[in-house]
Amino acid sequence: MDWGKNKPTETGLRYQHIAQRFLESQGFKTIQCNFRCKVGELDLIMKDGVNLVFVEVRFRKSQAYGTPASTVTPHKQHKIIKAAQYYLMVKKLDLPCRFDVVSITKDSQQQPHIDWIPNAFLADN
Repeated sequence: MDWGKNKPTETGLRYQHIAQRFLESQGFKTIQCNFRCKVGELDLIMKDGVNLVFVEVRFRKSQAYGTPASTVTPHKQHKIIKAAQYYLMVKKLDLPCRFDVVSITKDSQQQPHIDWIPNAFLADN
């Protein structure tokens, strides 16, 4: 796949995989990782029961400048929503959807600490 200038970093992919495994342990099923289109990228697309869940994964080494989730700005949310709409159109899907954020930091022992925020934001119409 040609990632262009926005190629995920090794670190980003590692924490995305941690988030994916965490959500799978919660009963989610992975549909696709790193869906890219002209309007944006979707880190994880998962199924939770009947819901299609678009998951944004964020990592920071510390919370000194805020939580990783705080970096999912309204502008970023808009891009994620547009990419999700495109995904649904291309795949011809009509399912209930939601947008989750998985925020990952390291604890004092340098182990990943996961903060999962279901329904982190709503799609604008």
